Formats: sequence, C-alpha cells, structure tokens
Amino acid sequence: MEQKDENLHGKLEKLKGEELLVITKATQLNLLGQVFRPVFAGTVSEVHRGHLTLSPVIIKMVNAPFYRCPFPLSIPLEQIVSFSTEVPSDTTFPLT
Repeated sequence: MEQKDENLHGKLEKLKGEELLVITKATQLNLLGQVFRPVFAGTVSEVHRGHLTLSPVIIKMVNAPFYRCPFPLSIPLEQIVSFSTEVPSDTTFPLT
C-alpha cells in the first residue's frame, strides 16, 4: 500500500496549481453540519506524503453543487478513489 501512496503522491505533485476533481472512499461525508457526497473540485495547492490540499475548493453538494468551502481542504491520499483534470469545477452532474 505504501508504494501505491508513493505513486499517487508523485502524480499529484505534478498537478500543483492545476484544477482537479477528487472523489473519496466514503459514500457520504459531514462537514459543518451538511451531509454530502465525497466529490470535490479545486486547485491543488499542496501535496505532502500523506495528503493533498485543495484551495480554493468547491464541494459538490446536491442542494448546492457549487458550494465554495471557506477554507482549504486537505484529503488523505489513502482516501482518494479517483481524480481527474478533465472535469472543470463548473460542470454540473447528478449526485443522487
């Protein structure tokens, strides 16, 4: 598993400053009292051995698909299921 994280870290390091769509393992998350799907879009601001930070970041919530998070969001690398640079953050897609 450590080798997988190293490969992911290397790929994400090359994406610093680029816009990224990230999907994490959880079926639902809770942040600031809001329950939402684990879909985030933002600019890669930091990449460390254990996590990726997006800032600014949009949380794709069903009732607010373009909610701009008021703070940077760090995501543990082991929780990332999928990511893409091909999906712009202003793209609308069904979350239900």
